[in-house]
Amino acid sequence: MPNSSSISEFLLLALADTRQLQLLHFWLLLGIYLAALLGNGLISTAVACDHRLHTPMYFFLLNLALLDLGCISTTLPKAMANALWNTRHISYAGCAAQVFFFLFFLSAEYCILTIMSYDRYVAICKPLHYGTLLGSRACATMAAAAWGTGVLYSLLHTANTFSLPLCQGNALDQFFCEIPQILKLACSESYPSEVGFIVFSVHVLLGCFVFILFSYVQIFRAVLRMPSEQGRHKAFSTCLPHLAVVTLFLSTAFFANLRPPSLSSQALDLTMAVLYSVVPPTLNPLIYSMRNQELRHAVRKTMSWTNFIRDKIFICLYK
Repeated sequence: MPNSSSISEFLLLALADTRQLQLLHFWLLLGIYLAALLGNGLISTAVACDHRLHTPMYFFLLNLALLDLGCISTTLPKAMANALWNTRHISYAGCAAQVFFFLFFLSAEYCILTIMSYDRYVAICKPLHYGTLLGSRACATMAAAAWGTGVLYSLLHTANTFSLPLCQGNALDQFFCEIPQILKLACSESYPSEVGFIVFSVHVLLGCFVFILFSYVQIFRAVLRMPSEQGRHKAFSTCLPHLAVVTLFLSTAFFANLRPPSLSSQALDLTMAVLYSVVPPTLNPLIYSMRNQELRHAVRKTMSWTNFIRDKIFICLYK
């Protein structure tokens, strides 16, 4: 039987059996990837360049957009390359790097979403203390803590996973290196340490979820007590996009990783992986810009400046 020391590469799941379908998957994934890059890139540029958006809420949204860019860039480029070049291979080091960066971006994003719920709680329930509790230094510290937590968690989880001996070959039933699929290759006697780490992770995730839930209970109680209908509408317009993003993120990630083994199948595993690794980074910019007039205006302004610069470049080139 092969062990982890003799494995130099892994075989990822082929998205299709025929060459035509492989190329179709390549173009589909490329379209999704470009949409995610465009949406998150526009939001990042708009928040960074528009001084009216230099507030804590948009600062954390900028962090979320950057993490979404990193998350989808960790998985899709390799899947697109494999579909285009008709291969399934990924090196052992490449697989470990993919797991590390995917876990890093995913866990840091969850931390940022938790912080964003605190931002909305303070803005609506304690508006007089907003400037004190969420000053520029506090925001930078919380964002740095989220990114640092992501690095530490990812480093520990990746090191623990790849220290396990592998006895079941090197074929993964997923289009990217995913920890549940790697664990299927591990020797049965090596599971306890990883199970303990997963249980600890679940408790931390549930703690953050309880914090988000508590924040929104307090937010909705405060909003419903507002006498002004315009005030309620404005409060909901800033909270509902974040709540939608949190719901999308948690529902797909939890079901993908915590569903019972009896519900596991290759098609379902692939579908759930796409839902929690590809769909949120692609839809988050749309969700946030849908009900936010300030952000929509800033994005349109960014696009107009981009078109202006592009036209100037073309004029200079073809003069």
